[in-house]
Amino acid sequence: MRLWICLNLLLSPAILLLPAAAQSTLDMARIEQIVGVKGTMIADENVFKIGKARNDVKVEVDGWYMPPFMGLGSWAAFTPSSHGGAMVMGDTVLFEDEVNPVMSAALNSGLEVTALHNHFFFDQPKVYFMHIGGIGDGDKLAAGVKSVWDKIAQIRAENPTPLKSFGAPRIGGENAISAAPLEAILGIKGQSSQGMFKVVIGRPASMHGTAIGKEMGVNTWASFGGRDAEAVIDGDFAMTEKELQTVLKAMRKEGINIVAIHQHMAGEEPRMLFLHYWAKGEAAQLAEAFKRVLDAQAAVKKHADAR
Repeated sequence: MRLWICLNLLLSPAILLLPAAAQSTLDMARIEQIVGVKGTMIADENVFKIGKARNDVKVEVDGWYMPPFMGLGSWAAFTPSSHGGAMVMGDTVLFEDEVNPVMSAALNSGLEVTALHNHFFFDQPKVYFMHIGGIGDGDKLAAGVKSVWDKIAQIRAENPTPLKSFGAPRIGGENAISAAPLEAILGIKGQSSQGMFKVVIGRPASMHGTAIGKEMGVNTWASFGGRDAEAVIDGDFAMTEKELQTVLKAMRKEGINIVAIHQHMAGEEPRMLFLHYWAKGEAAQLAEAFKRVLDAQAAVKKHADAR
């Protein structure tokens, strides 16, 4: 009995002794110096927050010019981490041509990307919001935020007006995708319809005690359109939270564009996130890239299952 009580006391979160670094305060001046933006300390939450208004591009929502104060401001908030160092969380306002280069900048700098979605309807140009996070050395986290905001500035300096496409090639004409080579690459039988090809891969889950899977929407899928030499791939990736960063990095490494990161369900086990994507190129090369992303995800899942 005494041993059980001692163990519970030692493991109790209420009295867990944190590393000395976790007791440290944020170096606000250092964060401002690295990012190049002044911030504000919110004392009651021990959070240091910096922000940057997106006033470089005029945005209309439902025909109304939207001032940045109404929700067009990027921000990053820093607080001491219980694991030592700092934690950062933030939201970044992006236009369509900025999303994927900026996402790569975030991932390459060691930040995590945790969501990508819209906040408005009938916005011109279309506006997206990318959430970022990270835990570790405060200087490195601040440098990651700077790399994100610098990439935005670079893109807009090169093209003041947001672009309206991913660029060449422009896919046109009738669909004529050859299914057999793609099935051989993926090792999966698919469906063909009107010159297009699609594969769907399910995974088991449950919701409120009921088993759900492929046909209930817990699936990864890829559709191919266009022609073998000039094709498009689009689809959805189902993954756990632990798999998300690996899948994102693998997709960006392959040049696949991410267009949304969000949930489709509530109360499922395990918790599932879904990632929508789009890319253009030779059909076989797109299939090979998709397969490499699947393999990267499988490696993370295998490691997690083995623990």
